[in-house]
Amino acid sequence: MESFPECFLWGGAIAANQAEGAYDVAGKGLSVADVLPVGADRFKQMDLTLDPAAYYPSHDAIDFYHQFKSDIELLAGMGIKCLRLSIAWSRIFPNGDETTANEAGLKFYDQLFDTLIQHHIQPVVTISHFETPLALVKNYGGWKNAALITFYERYCQVIFERYKDKVNYWMTFNEINHAHTLPFLAAAVVVQEDEQKLQTIYQASHHMLVASARACIVARKINPKFQIGCMLSLSPVYPATCKPEDVFSAYELRRRSLFYSDVQLRGAYPRYFERWQAENHIQLTITDADRRTLQEGTCDYLGFSYYRSSLHEQGMPILGNTGGLLGKKNPYLKETQWGWPIDPLGLRYVCNELYDRYQKPLFIVENGLGAEDVVDPQGHIVDVERMAYLKDHVEMIKEAIKDGVELIGYTWWGPIDIVSAGTGEMKKRYGFIYVEKDNQGHGSGKRIIKNSYYYYRQIITSNATQMDYEPFIR
Repeated sequence: MESFPECFLWGGAIAANQAEGAYDVAGKGLSVADVLPVGADRFKQMDLTLDPAAYYPSHDAIDFYHQFKSDIELLAGMGIKCLRLSIAWSRIFPNGDETTANEAGLKFYDQLFDTLIQHHIQPVVTISHFETPLALVKNYGGWKNAALITFYERYCQVIFERYKDKVNYWMTFNEINHAHTLPFLAAAVVVQEDEQKLQTIYQASHHMLVASARACIVARKINPKFQIGCMLSLSPVYPATCKPEDVFSAYELRRRSLFYSDVQLRGAYPRYFERWQAENHIQLTITDADRRTLQEGTCDYLGFSYYRSSLHEQGMPILGNTGGLLGKKNPYLKETQWGWPIDPLGLRYVCNELYDRYQKPLFIVENGLGAEDVVDPQGHIVDVERMAYLKDHVEMIKEAIKDGVELIGYTWWGPIDIVSAGTGEMKKRYGFIYVEKDNQGHGSGKRIIKNSYYYYRQIITSNATQMDYEPFIR
């Protein structure tokens, strides 16, 4: 394969909690994202109740809930073939443990998917994207509790049945390996000071892995044509030096993330995890039924996010995973305004790494550049840095395809500006479409097309044969 296949899914990616707003509309319950205030310390300030004096970005976000028809029309103007989005679990089951689904929530996604299909855009759906119903944390302790497996399976059963003729591509959990770095968002877990953190995180992870496998099993019974993927944060980690200890320590750190895809794609716990358990005093409750479920419910493809690479040396903490550690400064790479290394070749590297390991299709479902955008006096946003980032990464994807990597598609993170997951900011913008709001939610919400919008349209319509962005610098 010398170029992008005709069936390649060019698109964009958003999450319900970062885009929809309408946090309490039509019966929706609170999710874990709904109690996170704006700011770099939002996880330290986090409480399980709402503070009337605080600003919670997910409550209004960019009001995609009410504006999705006009927003989709704008996105369709780029020629995208798919939109990755999530279903807010608490719109369907407000508390998470109900036996009857909220019909108003189901109808909303009927309308959303129908609108996408009318514009010839495939929905690519993340079932749980940092949006676990808050009541499941309060009443059950989140994914620490095996009861959530049943609640999640019931939720999947409902949405698979409802949208079986509208959605083909699904992903079970967003960045499941972030259970370590963002335990509250990714695993709905509050780790207490007196808890053994690794024990808690891995037991919660086990329950999520079993739930993912059950979702795969249920999906295939409802529609055998469904494609069910897992999704991880898999920006790569490099050893900081050629010192053997640095090389092996970086390898071990990388395996902390690949553990999750090993289970979801191979259907069993890897042998290397036995030593990790023993040395860290981790004793998981795993039943024979769990093992059979993991074996039967493997995923069809691997979706992953890629933003940057990390440098690691022996002795650096590895309690996080590669997606959550910046590591040492790489002198060979430029950085974004937020200090993230820009490493296009790293994307080719990780595509080859993952395909060599699994020989299953890959889907790049997050990649993008967060930057502050300036509206010039003529009302234009000439975002050259974003266009350059896009060009360099797409060219490396093309090289990965030439290497023999099987890729389903590429969805740019935040094709329209949305609030940041990490800080809740609006000023860290990824979109090709500007949304006039600030970090405190002030602003008209007006949409403004950036110059990168037209550049991405050129890439899509030419299937990446026309890569020059000079015509869009004006």
